[in-house]
Amino acid sequence: MSRQHGQPLREGFTTGSAAAAAARAATLFALTGETPQRVDIPLPPPHVGKRLTIAIADAVDDDLGVRAGVIKDGGDDPDATHGARIEAHVTLDPAFSGVGPHVLIGGGRGVGTVTLPGLPVAVGQAAINPGPMEQIRQSVLEVLPEDFKGVVLVFIEVPEGEAIAKHTLNPRLGITGGISILGTGGIVRPYSHGAWAECVRRSLDVARAAGHSCAVLTTGRRSERFFQERFPYAPDICLVQAADFFAESLRDAAARGFTCVIWAVFFGKLVKQAQGFASTHAREAMLNFALLAEWAREAGADAMEVQAVSQANTAAQALALLRGPVASRLTVLLASRARDAAKTHTGPGLDVRYVVFGLDGQCLYEDVVPESLFFPVSPLHPGTGSR
Repeated sequence: MSRQHGQPLREGFTTGSAAAAAARAATLFALTGETPQRVDIPLPPPHVGKRLTIAIADAVDDDLGVRAGVIKDGGDDPDATHGARIEAHVTLDPAFSGVGPHVLIGGGRGVGTVTLPGLPVAVGQAAINPGPMEQIRQSVLEVLPEDFKGVVLVFIEVPEGEAIAKHTLNPRLGITGGISILGTGGIVRPYSHGAWAECVRRSLDVARAAGHSCAVLTTGRRSERFFQERFPYAPDICLVQAADFFAESLRDAAARGFTCVIWAVFFGKLVKQAQGFASTHAREAMLNFALLAEWAREAGADAMEVQAVSQANTAAQALALLRGPVASRLTVLLASRARDAAKTHTGPGLDVRYVVFGLDGQCLYEDVVPESLFFPVSPLHPGTGSR
């Protein structure tokens, strides 16, 4: 997607940021009796210390508390939640005798409930991811008076959430009754296929021009952050968010003369890469659970485990169904299959390695990643990395 006359694509904000803004506005109304037109909220990692200003649609006292609304704006790359009304209902209880303040957050109508394991939210809980949960909490805490030691009850609601969820993958993931409140970074940055692929190529060019011959391809901000935490000596210039462009990114790296590529991926993306998909986007690459079950059998899974994996709903859930040693052997097997698939796109000349994470950041598998991989050779002349 692009705008005419070279205008930049417009950024939007996540459902998590919308919920945080609504919660802040409702809290301010409860404290002052006035509806703020706009509120300023903190952003979650990786944008710690940065802020975002969001317009407030309305705020109303309903005798049980205050309900405030925000209209979700996906910018120039909108998803199913673009234009949705995200609400927060806030009740202040200053009489609580404990050591406060306490901000308790739940999901109401239109916010889904997690019913299957394998997601970063426990089964039975509202589908509000940890990042947005903390963003909502901080947005409320910042505006409470210093002497407030009570409880703030926050319920996030999306009036059309159940209908919107039918246009997402939530039902397949076991999230029922509404949408998820998401947003790792709080901001929606619009990238079309072409724009993102071009960004990958330009990032590779910069790394090669600086003399680096090893690139780390990550599937997003979280996998990049986990990789940096585990290998702090990896230079930022070598880290490229390649997203779902498995084949294209590998070909681009090989064409630019890289000798080594390290994929930093979560387990689900590893499975899709092992299946050989050129793109691992959810709309283009479906997990083959029958094949995953067969691979689990090869890794030593018993008949009950194989059957359970074949009926799983997510890769993370499938992994959790296996005994520890079997899960480890399966991850090793998948890394080998993914490495073989990678070389069908690049040929044998590119050394492809893997570092695999669980959703909690635990390292499930890693090839050897010595610091020497990131020692630059003689810097290339700017532009010589391009092809």
